[in-house]
Amino acid sequence: MALQGEIVDKMSDLITAAFGLVAALAWNGAIQAIFTEVFGEQSEIPALLAYAVTVTIVAVIATILIGRAAARARAREAAEKRG
Repeated sequence: MALQGEIVDKMSDLITAAFGLVAALAWNGAIQAIFTEVFGEQSEIPALLAYAVTVTIVAVIATILIGRAAARARAREAAEKRG
């Protein structure tokens, strides 16, 4: 069962990294829009900021849920080793 724990742990890391990338890209777009607004060429700043905040909130919630699932898997694995 050690392999199952490793797989869940690695999947957790990869999914967390993916959500981090999505949040970073969302904030990148929002920040670029702000700079475009300040320094020229109109853009949809409120929409991009709302998108960035939404993606970040989803990423944080998903990361917490994934972390909890990984912790449960590790705890199950440890319990199986003990008894």
